[in-house]
Amino acid sequence: MNVSWSEIADADRDAIIGYIWLYSPRAAAQMDALFDLAATKLADFPYSGKVGKLEGTRELLPHRSYRLIYSVEVDKVVILRIFHTSRQWPPADDNETS
Repeated sequence: MNVSWSEIADADRDAIIGYIWLYSPRAAAQMDALFDLAATKLADFPYSGKVGKLEGTRELLPHRSYRLIYSVEVDKVVILRIFHTSRQWPPADDNETS
C-alpha cells in the first residue's frame, strides 16, 4: 500500500526535525529515520496503529514522544499530522486537525 504525507504532516515533521537538529543533529537524523520506519511499516500493516480519537483516523507512536495521526483509504495510507505526545489531541482549535 502506498503511504503519503499531507502538507501539514510534512510541515510538522520539518519543524520537529529542525528543532531537534538545533540541539543534536545526530538525534534529529535518528528521529527522522524513526518517522520513515513508521511510514514503511504502515505500508505493510496499515491497521497496526490504534483507532484514533477523531473518526476515520488511526494513531501510531513511532517514538514515545510523538504521535503520528493517519487515515487508511482504499489504496493508500495518508499521514495527516505528527504531534508531540504532550500536546492535546484532538486540539481544541479545529483548524489544527487537518
